[in-house]
Amino acid sequence: MTVRVSTALGTLLGCGLALACDGGAGEGSGGSRPSGGGTALTVGAERQGEATYYAATGEGACMFDASPSDLNVAALNSPDWAGSAWCGACADVTGPSGSVRIRIVDLCPECASGDLDLSPEAFQQLAAIELGRVPITWRLVTCDVAGPVSYRYKDGANQWWTAVQVLNHRVPVQSMEYSKDGASYSPMVRQDYNYFLTESGFGEGTTRVRITSVDGQVLEDELPPVQEYLVVEGTAQFQ
Repeated sequence: MTVRVSTALGTLLGCGLALACDGGAGEGSGGSRPSGGGTALTVGAERQGEATYYAATGEGACMFDASPSDLNVAALNSPDWAGSAWCGACADVTGPSGSVRIRIVDLCPECASGDLDLSPEAFQQLAAIELGRVPITWRLVTCDVAGPVSYRYKDGANQWWTAVQVLNHRVPVQSMEYSKDGASYSPMVRQDYNYFLTESGFGEGTTRVRITSVDGQVLEDELPPVQEYLVVEGTAQFQ
C-alpha cells in the first residue's frame, strides 16, 4: 500500500430524541427558533448559535458506532449538514461557563443554522444542564486522533454494489475515488448516511482508493476484496 501526503440518514437522534426539537422538559424555552446567518461551514471559521442537548450515544445519522467512552459528541444542524460532509469533524465550543471539544456524529433536522445539539456530558461543560438552551460560539478544528485513517465496507456491500465509510480522520473527507488499475480513478458519490458509494461496485479482487480532505490533502490505500462490515486500517493520516 502506498500513501500520498447522520431513516434515509441513519437514525434521526439529533432531533428525533432531542428534547430541544420538541420543546420537552429540560430543554429551555422550546417553540420557534431564529434562523442563523446561513454562512457556509468552513474549518477554522467562527460560528454562533445555540446549544441544546439530547440522549447521545455516539451513534446517529453519521452511522458511527456508539462511543460510551467518548460522549463529547453533537448533532449538527440541518442547514450546515451538507449531505454528511462534516461527519466526524471536531469543533471547539464555548458557552456561558466553559468550553468543550466535540465530534459531529448526528443530524438535528430542526436545528437552526449555527446550532449544535450536544450530549448532556458535553453540554454541562458549557453551562448548567438545567438551562437547557444557551448561546455558543464554535469553530471546526483538527481532531485529536491516533493512528491512520480506516475504511469500513457497509453492510450489504458486495462486488456489484460497494459503499465505503472513512473513519478516524483528523480532517473531514471531501471526496473518495477508486481504481482497479492504479492509474485511472473513478469518483464515488457521498451519501447522506456518510458512506461513499459506487453503484457498479468494486468488482473482484483488491481496489485502490484515493481520499481527499476538505483542505486538499490526499491519501491513497489499497483495500482487500469487498466484505460487508470489514474495517481496514489505512497506512497514513491527514496532518
